[in-house]
Amino acid sequence: MKYTRTEIIGCGHYLPSKVLTNDDLSKMVDTNDEWISTRTGIRSRHVVEEGELTSDMALNAANIALENANMTAQDIDLVVVATLTPDNTTPSVAAKVAGRLGVKPGTPAFDLGAACSGFVYSMTMVDNMIRLGQIKTALVIGVESLSKIVDWTDRNTCVLFGDGAGAVVVRAKEGEGLSSDTGVLATKIYADGTQYDSLGTDGGVSSTKTAGFVHMNGKEVFKYAVGAMCEACDAVLSQANISTKEVDWLLPHQANIRIISSVGQKLEVPDEKVIVTVDHHGNTSAASIPLALSESVQAGKIKKGDLVLIPAMGAGFTWGGLLIRY
Repeated sequence: MKYTRTEIIGCGHYLPSKVLTNDDLSKMVDTNDEWISTRTGIRSRHVVEEGELTSDMALNAANIALENANMTAQDIDLVVVATLTPDNTTPSVAAKVAGRLGVKPGTPAFDLGAACSGFVYSMTMVDNMIRLGQIKTALVIGVESLSKIVDWTDRNTCVLFGDGAGAVVVRAKEGEGLSSDTGVLATKIYADGTQYDSLGTDGGVSSTKTAGFVHMNGKEVFKYAVGAMCEACDAVLSQANISTKEVDWLLPHQANIRIISSVGQKLEVPDEKVIVTVDHHGNTSAASIPLALSESVQAGKIKKGDLVLIPAMGAGFTWGGLLIRY
């Protein structure tokens, strides 16, 4: 009996050319490189230039992913964009990117809002559609312009976030239903709305008619994130009947180094198997995982056949896990 898997066949990422270092930030707010890097592991982040839109970054990452997959926009059956910073309240970034790419008219396209868990949520939706036979090939993008919703006078939040985009092209592939298959092996997503006020923005269309600025209860987020991300990892490993020792790479959402390190330690994954890009990306929310994945593939770190464990947690709270054999 054959089993349909969702295989990643191409990755791409894009980062704005403007780099903001910790030293740059020290000239804007009362902070310094040591204070930021010690607490977060972040040393620099990329931010969009004036006039550079979320859709522009998404388009750039998508084009690279399509090229690496040896596919064209005409081959795509679905476009999903995970973001909390769209160009417009409506239409979606996905529709705009699909139009600019030249995807066939009539091809479904939608944005998904799950903050930092957006890419894991999106891959879960796409994997389900592929396994049901509704589509064969999809473009999944995580992209954020978080610099647009950061209060640059608040040193507790402005040091954390960056802009960027990551994209993957996925397609249906026949497998044996075994853990040795290439593609998505397991997914699991969660949410807890009782934590709604712990992380988010202080604005919105129906509440303030503005986008608002990011705010968060850092201690509560940290405490919840480590447990939630480990829970998601345990769930997908159990689904696939795989032990942590078999994992080649732990690729967590790049929130800050303390959360990343704590998750790795709790799961007993050696430091050398943990992907870390937060030092030069900052927290790019929904873009963080596809960005780190694409960069790691491009660098020759993650190779074909590697088993990659991907947990994330974000505002909502939302969280989830994704287990893939690349």
